[in-house]
Amino acid sequence: MIQVKSSLVTQANPLVQGTSTNAILAFSNELKTIAGIINLAIGEPDFNTPEHIKQAAIQDVLANDSHYGPYDGTVTLRENAARFLNKHYGTQYEASEIMATVGVTEAIYATFKALLNPGDAVLIPTPNFPQYGIGVTFNRGQVVNVDTSTTGFKLTATDLEVALQTHPQIKAVIITSPGNPTGVVYTESELQTLVAVLRTYDVYVISDEIYSELVYDNRHVSLAALLPEQTILFNGVSKTHAMTGYRIGIIAAPQVIRDQIGVVHQLIVAALPNASVAAAAEAFGAGADDAVTTGMKAEYQKRRDMLVAVLDELHLVYAQPAGAFYLWFKAPESLGDDDWQLARDLAHTQQLGLMPGSAFGDGGAGWLRISYAAATADILEAGQRLRAYFGPFK
Repeated sequence: MIQVKSSLVTQANPLVQGTSTNAILAFSNELKTIAGIINLAIGEPDFNTPEHIKQAAIQDVLANDSHYGPYDGTVTLRENAARFLNKHYGTQYEASEIMATVGVTEAIYATFKALLNPGDAVLIPTPNFPQYGIGVTFNRGQVVNVDTSTTGFKLTATDLEVALQTHPQIKAVIITSPGNPTGVVYTESELQTLVAVLRTYDVYVISDEIYSELVYDNRHVSLAALLPEQTILFNGVSKTHAMTGYRIGIIAAPQVIRDQIGVVHQLIVAALPNASVAAAAEAFGAGADDAVTTGMKAEYQKRRDMLVAVLDELHLVYAQPAGAFYLWFKAPESLGDDDWQLARDLAHTQQLGLMPGSAFGDGGAGWLRISYAAATADILEAGQRLRAYFGPFK
């Protein structure tokens, strides 16, 4: 192994020196070393990408589409994505207001890089996807966390108003619905109460709706339909079409904002993989109402209901899992709040991998996240292992 020149070790950006690798991925890799583990820690669809979408990628390769494509995605992809959003959620986007990114992870970083100046703050309801806080910090911003664990894991209009009044440096507010890690979904009336507050402030609203097609008990309501002039919408094909490896997300926003983010996006990636863009165009186009993806959603709902029945049987407290493919539940108080130790004990004694709630920030201590994006046989066996572990505490 090459030994670095010692004087260079501390020369990197202090933010990099003080930040460890992704805790969620690191813990998932730790779980993989345990023999017989059923790993429900990561939200990774177990389905195959629909055949016609794979064929779109294959045909793109066979057509020798090997040159640099548009930095924001092809016109076909952007038109199809706009049409999909408008049809499903009542938005009014045009292709010029859509930009494709390398997954929503890149969208998060590029957006914060474009928006934030040193000292600006971003309000993040927690628990939440940790990439948001890291993305803010790495772009010299400040994080204002609002713990939602006592309000059903949803940001309330009252808490939003207090935070905006208390922290006038807030430039953007994060809303995720359906939520990760909780699976909660905001109703239209809940979003309207937030919109009534947000309209009175000069803030961006970053609405992460990557799980929008996985809403089970009601319909998805997009903030972009309620407050388009302030909203930066994230969406994509990863979750609903089982395309995580294709790495295509989208940003939808008023064109002037989209173009500002696009400056950063071009610096990061220059252009997107053409075959992935072709596949995503197919997913948003002909695949938008595909019976195969509808079948995926129905299967997720069955799996959710199986696990909810187990949690009810064990008298465990959980957030209402109305969307995405996560169950968020509280461990019995007698087991304490060290959810990392609890998750490791569960993994080693029952060979069941769940994600500790503390990985998602404030309000997560003592909670665990189950992903039910796994084979039904694994879900059934996971239920048995949950019973074996938590049964004595009910």
